[in-house]
Amino acid sequence: MSTAGKFLLVGALCIISVITAAILSNNKQSQASDSSSCESAPKTLRFSMSSNNKHPIFSGASKFKELVEQSTDITVNIFPSAQLGDDRASIEMLQLGTLDIAIPSTGPLANFSSAFNVFDLPFMFQSEAVADDVLRSNFAGTMLNILKDKQLIGLDFWENGFRHLTNSTRAVNTIDDVSGLKIRTMESALHLDAWQALGATPTPMAFKELFTALQQGTVDGQENPYPNIALNNLYEVQEYLTDTGHVYTPLVLLFSAKTWSTLSVSEQVAVTKAAKEAGDYQRKVNREMNKQSLAQLNDHMTITTLPLAERKKFQQATLPVLEKYKDVIGENIVTQFQQAIKTAEMNDL
Repeated sequence: MSTAGKFLLVGALCIISVITAAILSNNKQSQASDSSSCESAPKTLRFSMSSNNKHPIFSGASKFKELVEQSTDITVNIFPSAQLGDDRASIEMLQLGTLDIAIPSTGPLANFSSAFNVFDLPFMFQSEAVADDVLRSNFAGTMLNILKDKQLIGLDFWENGFRHLTNSTRAVNTIDDVSGLKIRTMESALHLDAWQALGATPTPMAFKELFTALQQGTVDGQENPYPNIALNNLYEVQEYLTDTGHVYTPLVLLFSAKTWSTLSVSEQVAVTKAAKEAGDYQRKVNREMNKQSLAQLNDHMTITTLPLAERKKFQQATLPVLEKYKDVIGENIVTQFQQAIKTAEMNDL
């Protein structure tokens, strides 16, 4: 190649190099711009719940929506009455990333993380005040952290409340009266075992199927907090109510881990704060509704107040369930739970 040709080749290579560098620089700037735009772009999240729009859980969800939308560019759309699926289906959707937020009870959640059976051990909480202390303790934080391995982000515990027994067959005044009753339970093996220990014949069933099952006599009774019984008109197909208070059921505000990863740090902080503020609000509304619901149920049902001596018989009958589930839950988790309860009871004195 001639000297002139060599100069031309070098010149061409230099020009190509300059053009390539400019293109790469522009691409980097474009990518950075896209990333920044993605982080700050408005987001719309779907929030699924099994309860209807008259329930205190919906009130809590509405408060959460309000707080999140005030402090971020996120829009929260709420779907009550299991429109997108029951608790179990919602949890599965969260794991897949096809749903963003849900508020299931701990019973169905225990199917995904056995440690959460600890909250459904019978006769553990004696008051709402004790439950409040435990569910905002270090123990509660430990339990929420467990969910990360399940592609779930637990933000806070809300309240479903103490569960009570209803049926259409007879008044339950003693533990013997439970014998043979066909009772609908949540889809939880622990709940099945507890009712079997009390002498009942339990049947797991999604809540949305319950009214029809009671109406048709598929089951004799069910167990739920007062607002669930009143707001779903279960008194129309149930005659007797006993204030067993056998389990205090928390709710867990869950995010899909996939959705959570799309939020900026500032959005995650704002959403976490909103979850706790809305949780406090939801508990307050739930307890007001408890009183109103009980008064309403008293107009339609025969209500039995279980004597303390008889309540202890219920508790004694379910002690084998506690022993059985120590291995399922993890003995360390059960011990921490019992210690958190003891500490809360001392604080409540």
